[in-house]
Amino acid sequence: MNYSQFLNMIPEATLMLSLIIVFCADFALHKSERKTYVLSVLTGALLLCQLVPCFMAEPTSAFGGLYVSSAIVNVMKTVLTLGTFIVVVMSQSWIKNNAEKISGEFYILVLSTLLGMYMMMSSGHFLMFFLGLEMASVPMACLVAFDRYKQKSAEAAAKYILTATFSSGVMLYGISFLYGAVGTLYFDDMAATIQFTPLTIMGMVFFFSGLGFKISLVPFHFWTADTYEGAPTPVTGYLSVVSKGAATLTLAIILMHVFGRLVEYWEPLLWIVIMLTITVGNLMAIRQNELKRFMAFSSISQAGYIMLAVVGNSAASLTALTFYVLVYVAANMAVFTVISAVEENNGGKTQMTAYNGLYQTNPKLALLMTLALFSLAGIPPFAGMFSKFFVFMAAVGGHESAPFWPYFVVFIALINTVVSLYYYLLIVKAMYITKEENPLPTFKNGAAINWSLAICTIGILLFGVCSCIYEWIDQAATAL
Repeated sequence: MNYSQFLNMIPEATLMLSLIIVFCADFALHKSERKTYVLSVLTGALLLCQLVPCFMAEPTSAFGGLYVSSAIVNVMKTVLTLGTFIVVVMSQSWIKNNAEKISGEFYILVLSTLLGMYMMMSSGHFLMFFLGLEMASVPMACLVAFDRYKQKSAEAAAKYILTATFSSGVMLYGISFLYGAVGTLYFDDMAATIQFTPLTIMGMVFFFSGLGFKISLVPFHFWTADTYEGAPTPVTGYLSVVSKGAATLTLAIILMHVFGRLVEYWEPLLWIVIMLTITVGNLMAIRQNELKRFMAFSSISQAGYIMLAVVGNSAASLTALTFYVLVYVAANMAVFTVISAVEENNGGKTQMTAYNGLYQTNPKLALLMTLALFSLAGIPPFAGMFSKFFVFMAAVGGHESAPFWPYFVVFIALINTVVSLYYYLLIVKAMYITKEENPLPTFKNGAAINWSLAICTIGILLFGVCSCIYEWIDQAATAL
């Protein structure tokens, strides 16, 4: 075996080295009083350093095509690493308050999950893809169950792992159909030889269904709200943005590249799923009073918008998808950082009523929450408006021969944008308008929370107006 091929996997190799360093530090600081602070700073510093190999990595392949990395995949690795860094920063306060219950395993599991996502996105073979997916799913289930002294956390983890197991079985069943029909599991070989047969269509549908569970597409979304509610808030934020970004890009690449010849069959399926996902997510969000369940249905709707880019089936689709994930990371992590801060100072409550009159006592926190919600809703001039615009443009592009359905799907998405604005404004109304005799008292955030909010707010304000970011992503997508 030629071990020098690992040099072609620089992002994965450096992340694995970071994982080993954190593991050794956790062991060395076993009885240290400053263990939580040191591990948090160390993990954050290693993730910042990890941005360099992700940003500078060249498109490569290794191990006979099992591992294939492209420019757009490296861009997404950079985005997900940035999102993971924000999660580590915002979770520092929560970990400090629970230091007697937990230890450095949190950081090890976070890095292990990110490594699995790296491998999943860089796979050139279905079995390598499946191994990467499971490398990400199993540590994620442990993170969901991390608050082991709370019943809801254990329940959330049970629902997550059972759903993940079932979806993995469905996916493997579909992959076996594809292998039986084509005789190979390499992406390039399958793309060159795949033909329309009942076996390939069934395999594609089962594969799509299995990955649809991971992304929370309707009708594969039932686990999402309970899991988001029961998991620790930093883990919920991590689950909502980082894992979703990796899964959506991988599904987009496989649909467009491997199943490119079957586009006339998977595109109508995608239209139906997208309309259901956006609509059901929005309508169910209106009914929620618990904010983490509220954000769960919001994330379901956002998954529909992300997948809307794939309808275009072009390089512009991957550009719009990746840019949307980048903006979504900034806005959604800002919301979950505020939720974490309010939860920490309100006895663990995450009901929407806890935000009544928040502007009276914590105006800065209310303002940042409002900016994040406006970005998620797509209100100009925030970055979320630009990300939705690019997704809509990508969806209607390249369909001159059959223009009706893509435009109809985008029309449904536009209507749902108005609906989403309504339920996001419910939180704004609670913070600014709803009168509360005893609002949440004024409190001071820790430095970690402030840093997390600062990073997210910069992204919300600048990602949409700094054209160099979109051009960087577009160049990477065009080179695929």
